[in-house]
Amino acid sequence: MTEQELDRLRGPLERAYVDELVAHRAMTPEAARERTASQLGELLPHGAATEGVLLRIARVDGAEVGWMWVTLPEAAGATDAGSQRAWIHNIEVHPAHRGRGYARRMIQLIEAELARLGVPELGLNVFGTNTVAIGLYESLGFRVTAQQMAKRIEPTG
Repeated sequence: MTEQELDRLRGPLERAYVDELVAHRAMTPEAARERTASQLGELLPHGAATEGVLLRIARVDGAEVGWMWVTLPEAAGATDAGSQRAWIHNIEVHPAHRGRGYARRMIQLIEAELARLGVPELGLNVFGTNTVAIGLYESLGFRVTAQQMAKRIEPTG
């Protein structure tokens, strides 16, 4: 992925992540924007040239259908059992191309690339309401390794 391609895709990524944080983590839009900017700055300090990051654009017959962002284990700075795990930060199939198996194929291709690099495990986070993605990931062999739950408490006074 070129720097120009990342710049083009970064805005929609940021907006979508802010929306998810507001919806699922009860953050204010301002707090969600600050967190998103901070995290992206930490994870992609040199943009598309960030070491240990795989940024891939999926194309079919020359048309861009989606993209994927994966961090290699050594770049994640992990020191626990997950230190051998690459991490999918984002996988997206553009709306006009959804439902055609492209996300599945993107994951299969990144798995093959990671296998060539000797990376033994791949992880990701998915919001609990994203049942389509959860079904895809489970069908590809992903299993739950941790789970967060929350309950909304309504004020009484």
